[in-house]
Amino acid sequence: MASNQSASLDRKKFFGDPIMVTTIVVLIAFLTLFILYPLAILLVDSFVTDKGFTLDVFRRIMQLSSFRKAITNTLKVGFLVGIASTAVGLLFAYVEEYVKLRTKFMEGLFKVVSMLPVVSPPFVLSLSMIMLFGKAGIITRYLLHIYDNSVYGFWGIAIVQTLTFFPVCYMMLKGLLKNIDPSLEEAARDMGASRSKVFTSVTLPLILPGLGNAFLVTFIESIADFANPMIIGGSYDTLATSIYLQITGAYDKEGASAMAVVLLCITLLMFIVQKYYLEAKSTATLTGKASRARMLITDNSVKIPLTILCSIIALFVIMMYICVPFGALFKTWGYDFHLTTKWFVQVFTRYKGFKAFKDSFVLSLIASPITALLSMIISYLVVKRTFRGKGFIEAVSMLAMAVPGTVLGIGYIRGFSAGVFRTGFLQSIYGTGVILIIVFIVRSLPTGTRSGISALRQIDKSIEESAYDMGADSLKVFTSVTLPLIKDSFLSGLVTTFVRSITAISAIILLVTPQYLLITVQINEFAEKGAFGIACAFATILIIITYSAVTLMNIVIKRFGTSRYEGE
Repeated sequence: MASNQSASLDRKKFFGDPIMVTTIVVLIAFLTLFILYPLAILLVDSFVTDKGFTLDVFRRIMQLSSFRKAITNTLKVGFLVGIASTAVGLLFAYVEEYVKLRTKFMEGLFKVVSMLPVVSPPFVLSLSMIMLFGKAGIITRYLLHIYDNSVYGFWGIAIVQTLTFFPVCYMMLKGLLKNIDPSLEEAARDMGASRSKVFTSVTLPLILPGLGNAFLVTFIESIADFANPMIIGGSYDTLATSIYLQITGAYDKEGASAMAVVLLCITLLMFIVQKYYLEAKSTATLTGKASRARMLITDNSVKIPLTILCSIIALFVIMMYICVPFGALFKTWGYDFHLTTKWFVQVFTRYKGFKAFKDSFVLSLIASPITALLSMIISYLVVKRTFRGKGFIEAVSMLAMAVPGTVLGIGYIRGFSAGVFRTGFLQSIYGTGVILIIVFIVRSLPTGTRSGISALRQIDKSIEESAYDMGADSLKVFTSVTLPLIKDSFLSGLVTTFVRSITAISAIILLVTPQYLLITVQINEFAEKGAFGIACAFATILIIITYSAVTLMNIVIKRFGTSRYEGE
């Protein structure tokens, strides 16, 4: 009886706050219109034609041998990249958490490798791979004198994606290994088990759900990746590139929609398993804090081989990234290695570099605060409020994480080129910067929301209730109490959105018009033409911009964030 009265009182208080109700209504409308609606339109386009509900479009695309092959290719690459990325990520995480590495060099190396994929465009490693191992590659042509090799295709995509995505697994598994109670492993050691036996019988079973989680995350990233297969895939088509070619080459919008639905079904299935089964299971496996600090491995028989292996991989990755600025400084890559600045000069004098950087910078800068604020609002509603549509808001905001960029791009083309439901409503945003900003927001929303939810769960509810008791409304409480307490997450979401937006390509390459020049689209265009000097010059400047943004964020958080009060 008391609980019913309390719930009734909460509902009355909730609906008595017009700002809160308006915010929820606007949020639901935004998520429905810009996430659910484009995906629903894809389904309609795929199943409904002039003949009514039919599977003809699916039958037609499934008869294409190239599409069937693209599905097989995508799954093959996805499984290999998932396994390889998880294995390399586990190696790095294990060495950092279990092996005694107390050298500044190794610590710095690990940090650089884990950060580089975040602050660089998604196809930088593909450029480097071609420049190092292609027909005019430094290693293959000049060091090994191999002239008939081809780095394009299955192995090229798999290696590049593994090197791009393994830092994600490393960051995930590092946290899991850190949370294992050392007493469990030490008990096995005391009973005479070897290091390898302890790892296989104690450590590995504890992190098995986490390994599955890391595998699925990289599998989803791999099959959704557009940029790397586009540049280094050659004739080896994947689903993401097939969708792009179907709409830009064959001008088959219905066929592209059906292909997008096939890719979406695969990613959604994997996302559901990862999110609602493996993630929950890995969280439940490791609970509580370690009873004491772990005794790090000092045995040279373990320490030296693992350290050497990690160092080789890390240095190779760094070499791949260093290759890009060198590619922009050489006169003709592979033939004339005289240093020159002509590619940087041409970026700004011949290829409208100023416009490309201005457009990318401005659009990303507009999207960043909007996304960060939306993420915090969604997090606040999910964690701190109870209302009927809460599950819908959380699920749909996270759904964008499972939607590949090319799928979202096709959905926006089909959903807004003639207006919502072909009525002309919101048709005016199609082909403008507004739709690009919306795509940036939607793509970055899940990352910011997860960060905000984690931060808000650590805040005691009584702090906000005190403000309500003193007469503050929901807006005042959120801006003066909640937001200052989670400003680290807000600032982190701000810069993450900026970096993700300015380096995005898969979702926006189908939506960008000649009115806007975006850096990533320019890099992709010149890389496809084989103009690696210009592509590298664009990529180098972009890396400098994104790295500067991350560095600035770290300075701001140290100066204004809550971290400076720790330990006082």
